[in-house]
Amino acid sequence: MTTYDDQTLTIGPLLRQLREATGRTQQQLAADLSLRRSHPVEQGMISRWENEERLPDPVSRQLLADEFAVPLDQLCRAVVAARRLRRRHHHEDQEPDVDRRQFISASAGAGVAAIQLLPRLDAGRRLGAKTGHQLRQRTARLRRLDDFVGGGDTYTLYCAELTATTTLAAEGAYTEATGRELRAVIAEQAQLAGWAAFDAGRYNDARSHYMTALAASQAAEDKSLAGNSLAFLAYLEWATAGNSGIALATAACEAAGRGAVPTVRALLYDRLAWQHATSGNAREAERALEVAEEAIAEQPSDPAPDWVYWVDADEIAIMTGRCWAELHRPLRAIPALEAALGRYDDTRARDKALYLTWLASAYLDAGEIEHAAAITTRVLDLSAGLASVRPAGRSRMLLQRLQPHRALGPVGQLLDRAQV
Repeated sequence: MTTYDDQTLTIGPLLRQLREATGRTQQQLAADLSLRRSHPVEQGMISRWENEERLPDPVSRQLLADEFAVPLDQLCRAVVAARRLRRRHHHEDQEPDVDRRQFISASAGAGVAAIQLLPRLDAGRRLGAKTGHQLRQRTARLRRLDDFVGGGDTYTLYCAELTATTTLAAEGAYTEATGRELRAVIAEQAQLAGWAAFDAGRYNDARSHYMTALAASQAAEDKSLAGNSLAFLAYLEWATAGNSGIALATAACEAAGRGAVPTVRALLYDRLAWQHATSGNAREAERALEVAEEAIAEQPSDPAPDWVYWVDADEIAIMTGRCWAELHRPLRAIPALEAALGRYDDTRARDKALYLTWLASAYLDAGEIEHAAAITTRVLDLSAGLASVRPAGRSRMLLQRLQPHRALGPVGQLLDRAQV
């Protein structure tokens, strides 16, 4: 078993010893903790604690102390011992541990490094009919990075790819059909650059990229891409200008039209629902969500574009929960969010952290203060080291709402950790 100099058992072996003494598997312990906490605790989290890939935060330590009926101080000492041992190994090996999320991010980055930027062309060089398809494949590979890293990490890369494709289109010679494909790719890449800029807090850059995307999608005669560009602008307007964004979100749905594939319609009505919810329009938000739910359940006759690869029933459920949380209807928000987030992988750390902030907010509205604090602690764990301004902003809002409840033990521990 792993010990430090003072023979204190570190937290991983200690938790494994306590669990095995009660005859439980990791899955059974996760289920028991979920009941005690009234919030899903995943088997993977138990595994990470026992392997010391992640150390239990103060709220989780209290939960474990109650579950195993052991002194909280014993667990705290074990965590301190694990930290000391980790620092010693780091100095000896000169190679810090990385968690699964960091590994995936690094692997994705290495893969993208192999995608060389497009070479400059001699003016008038002929582009073949396959060029657009090849560029879409490249863009799809780049798009997957957004699952694992924040906009601060991807913005420069996305801008470079957009510049290279724009140069290719400006200097090459091609048929009208290939030209439309190139303009559609530029629209997709401008949306990527705009989203990364927004995620990094570069709002003026985001607006510029979204306008480029709108113009390129219109030139490509791609109604769905044009709708998506307008939806991005609506979200940006809501986030930065204090406006509702309803007009732009409505225009997005109209631009794509009824002929858009179901997944695109689901996404655009999902975003319209958000604009209504944040404006306090419960009835309109519910109607838009119903359209989104019906669309995502449809069997498509045509393939969906790659830029909606991430939209599924869980994403619609999460937006449903977010909308009801914004409307301060916790009894409708909590079930939708908990069900979907229970299936959400931790490697998608930024999005999971963000979505959990609405779950915490809903529990605050429901008066479940300590549970909201536990979820907020989880948010801080997931968002550590992310190059995104959004989880940090949402976390600050939650910490402010928790301030009046500092006297509660878990809340006070959280606020002390966050140095608030």
